[in-house]
Amino acid sequence: MRAISIPSILLACLFAATGALANALDGVLEVRSAYVNVDHGVFKLHTRVQYPENEDIRAALTDGVTLMFDVEAVVARERNYWFDAQVVAVTLRRELSYHAVSNRYLVRDGGGGGRQDSYATLHEALDAIGTVDDWPVLVEPQISPDARYRVSVRASVRRGRLPDTLRVLMFWTDSWHRASEWYSWSLPV
Repeated sequence: MRAISIPSILLACLFAATGALANALDGVLEVRSAYVNVDHGVFKLHTRVQYPENEDIRAALTDGVTLMFDVEAVVARERNYWFDAQVVAVTLRRELSYHAVSNRYLVRDGGGGGRQDSYATLHEALDAIGTVDDWPVLVEPQISPDARYRVSVRASVRRGRLPDTLRVLMFWTDSWHRASEWYSWSLPV
């Protein structure tokens, strides 16, 4: 009988961890709806995003992986004979982690420095992350009433912080990232 060496075991664990994280983002990731309303000269974005939800994501979160969710909004002035001129590009960041003691999913706004909410299930947490209401993206003085504008929204998810044990095994990889297609429409001015 042949003995298995410790480096072989570590290598097998590394490939298993990398494969689990790579498959974790499988599933639907799309901007389902989006619109802008104007409130006292401020253009506020409302959008609904569906993020992937599966057992691999749940397992990664319970193992200590933090996920980062971004919603990007770009407002561009449309031009006929040249590239569109970008007026505004903003990103809303949210962070999802699992708290083992309370057995709850934690959602933080602003990459950890903002508001924090707690959810009993992964589905509830992902639904909250995918709901954006009254996000100010533009103010009236930034646009001209005689021009045409296009609003584009895209959602993405990427791996955030790793626990120390996984950080040692996956120090070279930062490829765990997925983004939706752009959802675009004309801005009513």
